[in-house]
Amino acid sequence: MNTISPVRQLSVLAIYLTGIALSATADDLPRKTTTPRESYPQVDVIYDYVIAPDGKRLRTIITKSHNATAKLPVIFVAGWLSCDSVEAPEGTKDTAGLAFRELAQVRDFCLFRVDKEGVGDSEGGCAENDFESELAGYRAAFRSLKKYDFIDPSKTYILGISNGGGFAPLVPETDAEQSQVRGYIVVGGWVKTWFEHMLEIERRRFALMGKSPGEVNDRMKLVLILYHEWLIENKAIDVILREKPELAEVWPEGKDHAHLYGRPLAFYQQLQQLNLSAAWSRVKVPTLILHGQFDWIMTREDHELIAQYVNANRPGAARFVEVPEMGHTFQHYLSFTDAFHGKEAPFDPKVVKLLTGWLKE
Repeated sequence: MNTISPVRQLSVLAIYLTGIALSATADDLPRKTTTPRESYPQVDVIYDYVIAPDGKRLRTIITKSHNATAKLPVIFVAGWLSCDSVEAPEGTKDTAGLAFRELAQVRDFCLFRVDKEGVGDSEGGCAENDFESELAGYRAAFRSLKKYDFIDPSKTYILGISNGGGFAPLVPETDAEQSQVRGYIVVGGWVKTWFEHMLEIERRRFALMGKSPGEVNDRMKLVLILYHEWLIENKAIDVILREKPELAEVWPEGKDHAHLYGRPLAFYQQLQQLNLSAAWSRVKVPTLILHGQFDWIMTREDHELIAQYVNANRPGAARFVEVPEMGHTFQHYLSFTDAFHGKEAPFDPKVVKLLTGWLKE
């Protein structure tokens, strides 16, 4: 019978533990969650962090092919509005997580994700963090690409998801940073003003709630006043509802007058100040724009406009695709009603195949 000497056993154990340390403790940012870290066959997973301008440490997760010998292009994720993590541990049921797990295993590409303040292991508080601070965190993460010897920062593809699908071209701030970007991918993004977006989503929301066409119009008259006073006149929701209590029935958050969709009111006032049409009008690199057939959050028109703006700079650079049975981002639904009620069908990896096929063209 073959035996291994105690010295040899200790040597093997040391090598094994060193491998764990290299993959699991590349940083000293404390772990907040109890879920295991991501892992994949033949893929290196690096847990690191970047320091935002306000001093908060933000969790970054980078994946790359294990046997890669050359610098690799990178998919940089500009994420959604909500306070949900970009981490995708094995066994996740989250559709974005399932998409990330697919992308993490694409050969000859790196995937770079960052959790916003107060999400996952990141320091700070997401529920009170405004958009300007969040964008600053993404910019710090984007600049950190240069520190990894396995990433070719001159071959960066920005994947903007939901809110990130709107502000993606704002992440690279300088001309030099913009020159690093080889392309953009938009999934469920936006490009009009946030005021317009809120009017459009509320009309769809009321209809999907089962309100009659007349009731929808009556509610929209109140919505127009509410969001104009908040987003255009910059009044506090508390003040608006105190002065016009009849508007309370169309405020989506009930008695919480300080947040919308889990983010502070200032977040949306800052979104309203953006000019995303101007930002996308400066983009001249290849852009893939995906809108789900059953996306009730963002409009098809926003996505078509992004394609129109990019193609005006470089004819044929932008490609718009209406993805059958896709929801707001990567979800699979069989109807608008199912999408509104969150009744998902099994995950369909076709959207990921659209992304990877385009990246490899």
